Amino acid sequence: MRNVPSKLKENGLPLVERRLSVTGSQPLLLFGFNDQFLRKIEQTFPALQLIARGTEVILRGRAPEVEQAERILLEMQYVLNRTGQLYEQDVDTVIELVTGGRSPSQGEAEDVILYTYNGGAVVAKTPGQRALVEAARDNDIVFAIGPAGTGKTYTAVAIALAALQARQVKKIVLTRPAVEAGESLGFLPGDLREKIDPYLRPLYDALEDMLPPDKLRLHLDRNVIEIVPLAYMRGRTLHNAFVILDEAQNATTVQMKMFLTRLGANSRAIITGDVTQTDLPRRSLSGLVQVQQVLAGIEGIAFVYLNREDVVRHRLIKDIIEAYERYHLAREASEGEDSPSGL
Repeated sequence: MRNVPSKLKENGLPLVERRLSVTGSQPLLLFGFNDQFLRKIEQTFPALQLIARGTEVILRGRAPEVEQAERILLEMQYVLNRTGQLYEQDVDTVIELVTGGRSPSQGEAEDVILYTYNGGAVVAKTPGQRALVEAARDNDIVFAIGPAGTGKTYTAVAIALAALQARQVKKIVLTRPAVEAGESLGFLPGDLREKIDPYLRPLYDALEDMLPPDKLRLHLDRNVIEIVPLAYMRGRTLHNAFVILDEAQNATTVQMKMFLTRLGANSRAIITGDVTQTDLPRRSLSGLVQVQQVLAGIEGIAFVYLNREDVVRHRLIKDIIEAYERYHLAREASEGEDSPSGL
């Protein structure tokens, strides 16, 4: 926005007038239908006057309110330019952040992935999460590899929802290997959803944090959001979709190739996993381990590695991860000493 400030008096009271020129966005999307988003700002600041004229909006009122309204409009435009769409809940969230004294700085604003229905925001909190967001912007396929608690799945789901809201894709497909069920779910009681839900629960948890229950239910019913076991992906081709493979360390090499070749036109994928926590049989090679060598250096494919510094769960998780790393290193060293080559 181009800012043109001026000072004036009205009824003897000192007022500030600023003119903001909209650039890079459609004014209709920024102002809302019938200027409803501007009216929301006026309701927040009753003494403030906002006038929309073409690609320009005039702010007139007392200096502190004009400055806050200006910050709100600038943040609204940032959200619009980032996602391609601006919703009423986005405007409410921005107003709450600014008027609550927590107006995000430019750096903080850049870390916002998605504004949620309950007035919150999903933010890239760590260097690894920020690297994942940046990689997803610039690449069609991204592998996010790191230990438990680093927010790989949560961040990936937020990125996918942001793409859906911005109409960059038409649907989201979330999948993970159901290794614990042997990938053969027929012996379990209930229908398909009842059989697979326990193994896909982490994906539902992330979605429920970000979408209102009725909208999530509607998306699931209409297959705008689809959650399926990896075994059910065979034979499909996914166009205009954002696909997430979670717990990819439990995908075999054959399954990994099968998944990656499901992508169709205008589709993107994030593959998450922790190579230290595979549940595959001892003699089976993890597809997530192999793929790092097979696909290294291919343009459009990125590998992001998170570490214990990116852990966002309980403070003890970092200590647990470090303890296991020390244990495995010590065990490998001990086995090396006991082997003939170690003599």
